Amino acid sequence: MEEGLESSIGYELKRAQHALRKRLDWALRSIGLTTPQYAALSALGSSPGLSGAELARRGFVTPQTMNAIVAGLEAAGLILRRPHPAHGRVLQAYLTEAGRDLLFRADREAEAVNRRMLAGLDQGERRQLLDALRSCVDSLEPSGGEEARLQSTKDKSEGAGT
Repeated sequence: MEEGLESSIGYELKRAQHALRKRLDWALRSIGLTTPQYAALSALGSSPGLSGAELARRGFVTPQTMNAIVAGLEAAGLILRRPHPAHGRVLQAYLTEAGRDLLFRADREAEAVNRRMLAGLDQGERRQLLDALRSCVDSLEPSGGEEARLQSTKDKSEGAGT
C-alpha cells in the first residue's frame, strides 16, 4: 500500500467532503441559499421546533454562527421563532410556507448533487459505503467516560490561553 497523504482514508474522506460542499454551495447558490442555511431548513423540515443550539449541532457550526443563520432566515421570512412553552428563554424555530417551498427546491438541488456524487457506485456499493462511514463515526464517537476526559482536556487547554 502506498504511503503518504494521498493514500490516507481520512484525507480522501476530507477531499470528498470538500468536493461535496463546493458542489452543494454552487447548486444552492442558484436558489439563493448557502449550504449552512440549507442544513438549518432541512433540520427544521424534519424536526420542527428545534432551538438554535440544536440546529447548530445538526449543522456542524457554532451556536453563534447558527444564531446569525437563523436571524437571516427569519428576516427573509423563511422561518419564524416562538418561545418554548416550558422554557421561555429558548426560542423554537419553524418553517414558514415560503421556507417549506424553498426547502423543496433545495432538496431537489441537493438530490441532484448526491446522484452525481454516487453515479459511479452500484446499489450494493452505496450500501457498503454508507455502512462503512457509519462504522467509522461509531468508532470515533467517545464513550461516556472518554467524553468527560476529552471535555476536561479541552477546558484545561482553553484555560491555558487566558
